[in-house]
Amino acid sequence: MRILIVEDDDRIAKPLAEDLRHQHHAVEIAVDGVEGWEYAQAIAYDLILLDLMLPKLDGISLCKQLRQARYNALILMLTAKDTISDKIIGLDAGADDYLVKPFELEELAARIRALCRRSAETKPPVLT
Repeated sequence: MRILIVEDDDRIAKPLAEDLRHQHHAVEIAVDGVEGWEYAQAIAYDLILLDLMLPKLDGISLCKQLRQARYNALILMLTAKDTISDKIIGLDAGADDYLVKPFELEELAARIRALCRRSAETKPPVLT
């Protein structure tokens, strides 16, 4: 699976990317919302792990921009914002899931697997 991590904190992004690569995913890191948008325009990712509090372009705005551009990647928001209203705003912006920091890598991996199962069920069959 091709994954884009949009996260400005290296203490989170680098270990997360390392863990996902260990699980045999292709992973890239964008350090702000504008760079995340540019990466997403250049490559079709399967999943975007998106922080909300980003420099240049916040995660909510980036998520809305991606969805308005009909970008179909799964989006899982990873954020320290933990109120119910924050979660509702994130999901209503177009996120497929929302996970509050700090989180366990095992839970993140399980959520990614669940999103992929759900995504595979909704895709039309490919004719060959």
